[in-house]
Amino acid sequence: MTVPSWTDQKLGTMKRSALWLISVVGEGNVFTKEDVKAAFPGISQADRRVRDLRDYGWQIDTNREDITLGQHEQRFVKQGAPVWEPGKATKPGTALTQRQRREVLARDGHLCRSCGIGPGEMYAESYEAAQLDIARRVVKQPHDGGETVELVAECNRCRVGGRKESVDLGAVLDGVAGLGGLERKLLAGWIEADKREFGAAERLWALYRTLPEESRAKVRDALS
Repeated sequence: MTVPSWTDQKLGTMKRSALWLISVVGEGNVFTKEDVKAAFPGISQADRRVRDLRDYGWQIDTNREDITLGQHEQRFVKQGAPVWEPGKATKPGTALTQRQRREVLARDGHLCRSCGIGPGEMYAESYEAAQLDIARRVVKQPHDGGETVELVAECNRCRVGGRKESVDLGAVLDGVAGLGGLERKLLAGWIEADKREFGAAERLWALYRTLPEESRAKVRDALS
């Protein structure tokens, strides 16, 4: 089927946006909101129509997913469904509603389920504030070998490069079964509190890992 022109005024803005991405921007390249406004002058919320393409399998990354991008930059990574074709722009059922987003955030205590940081909190050793979003986590089930997709709150750092990650529930359960009594009690306490308190040595270990080799040597000398 011949691909129509992105300048065809008979098409809706989302369809034109998709065609603009593949014919003007190109996969792998960066664009900004200003580029969108320039391409679609006088059309309100044209940038929102670009974001809507994600619901149809189009991968468009921001600095939440790609830390090399600036605050106002986006990268067109991969084309999804050809929404300009008849029947291809039907709204899929995987899109999240605002109510779903609020429910997931409230259930997870408005904390990242991967690292525990809250929205607006500063990451350690940085001036970057955390932002929370909703991620889809693939969980491999232990009995039938099937997979389920569960929604979790996750911060912008933890989401980078993690879209295709999954967790094996069977392996987790096997690991729990193999713990000794003291370790089981310790883990149960963390799970009950839904929080892990790191000891002084663990915090120093994390900081040590961030040091360059010359500085690491000084820490090793201090311990010897």
